[in-house]
Amino acid sequence: MRTKMVLAEVIGAFIVILSIVYIYYKYVIFNFWRKRGIFYVKPVVPIGNITPLVTGKMQVGVFFQNAYLKYKDHQVFGMYSLYKPNLIIADLDHIRTVLTKEFKSFHDRGIFDNDRIDPMSGNLFFMPGKRWRNMRAKLTPTFTSDKMKRMFFILKECSEELVKHLESKAQVGESVEIKDIFGRYTTDVIMSTAFGVKSNCIEEPNNQYRIQGKKYFDITPIKVALIFYMPQVMNFLSIPATPPSVTKFYINMFRENMEYRKAHHIVRHDFMNLLIQLMERGFIDPEDNKTIINKSSNITKLTMEEAAAQSFIFFAAGFETSATTMTFALYELAQQHDIQDKTRNEIDEVLTKHGELTYDAVNDMTYLQKVISETLRKYPPVPILNRICTKEIELPNIRVPKGTLITIPLLGLHRDPSIYPDPDKFDPERFNADEIKERHPYAYMPFGEGPRNCIGLRFGYLQVKVGLLSLLSKYKFKLHSQTAVPLTFYEGALVLQPKSGVHLIIEPR
Repeated sequence: MRTKMVLAEVIGAFIVILSIVYIYYKYVIFNFWRKRGIFYVKPVVPIGNITPLVTGKMQVGVFFQNAYLKYKDHQVFGMYSLYKPNLIIADLDHIRTVLTKEFKSFHDRGIFDNDRIDPMSGNLFFMPGKRWRNMRAKLTPTFTSDKMKRMFFILKECSEELVKHLESKAQVGESVEIKDIFGRYTTDVIMSTAFGVKSNCIEEPNNQYRIQGKKYFDITPIKVALIFYMPQVMNFLSIPATPPSVTKFYINMFRENMEYRKAHHIVRHDFMNLLIQLMERGFIDPEDNKTIINKSSNITKLTMEEAAAQSFIFFAAGFETSATTMTFALYELAQQHDIQDKTRNEIDEVLTKHGELTYDAVNDMTYLQKVISETLRKYPPVPILNRICTKEIELPNIRVPKGTLITIPLLGLHRDPSIYPDPDKFDPERFNADEIKERHPYAYMPFGEGPRNCIGLRFGYLQVKVGLLSLLSKYKFKLHSQTAVPLTFYEGALVLQPKSGVHLIIEPR
């Protein structure tokens, strides 16, 4: 009898606690937008509005796209990401204010950043405040046109290996899953430039470089929610965003290759060489003159862990996003042979003009650029932009308190029929000069905008162009019946990627 009484008391106490938590959420936490007179989407205790994200039922870009298209007439509207108020910006002028005009109040992403428990999180993408500004200033010189030209030979070499790898499949008209192949190509490119390693993933698809790269993106929806919306919990429990085995693998690889280069006096014109300069001198000389000493004794040099983290994010941010962009581009071209032929004709003309594939030849391919731009319009790899208000500010008709999450629904903007008529149609002519001039400058942001835009966009464009033109110059592509039309997106991924792959029939020209 006493046991039953104790059990009843425990159950009763549990019900009381749950009731208190429910009331606190409903009338205190979830009262944030109501008190401020801002239209908001009705939340559910305790997850707020992001149940489909936490349960892995919907891709994050699609989720916010749906909300944007439904509520965009409000210009801004409130949601709740777990217990945190999240302001969705749906007006292009407001977006420009957040990303550029009032950047001083929105310079951070508000996501997990703790290089003590996760050294790989100490990178440019995750960093907040002054640390971000200092690192951005150090890394900006690594992505100039001159530096891209010097890295070009690596991309060209990897693209030639890609073409050769597919030759036997083209001869018999075999189908290929192109997303995996492009992932191996971009892994080879960035492993070579970022770590000085010949990963050989094109020929060896299941080697450790590919496995470790995939492991970083194999993350549960709940952990994604913690990284973006509850980093304090991860800090308190010492939970790293990067799997420890991945951290160990990349730090060891970076250290070993750095020490080998220094011991053998090896200098390569790649990203790793630039990071070594930042470790040795604290700055990158425009002419890469190794005889120049530090300009000032106050210049802070990068530690080995800091350099490895920058090298890692260059790899992580570049290999998956570029692979998906090339995949979506060929998916569209495989369905529209007139656009594929027009792209190929331009490639042929420019290569004939220059005599071979060069950096300048790539930049002369203007229609190819339009094809890529339209691909990034319809399929932005990172489908939302996120910020956090770091300093209370008054926007038109709303005061944004410090600590408020900000979400810009990029996929929604890029597929808004009022901005892009017939948005599901793939049309590179949208990026003719006169069309671009007519649109709001913040209606197209595949690499973000403002001071915190993607620092590696030049390299990203270059990698995608070289990969696509190398294949299109040699092969024709048709859609295989195994490929879904329209594509659906993998729900659990942060990056927009096809759920069941993209299977194409490859044929020689």
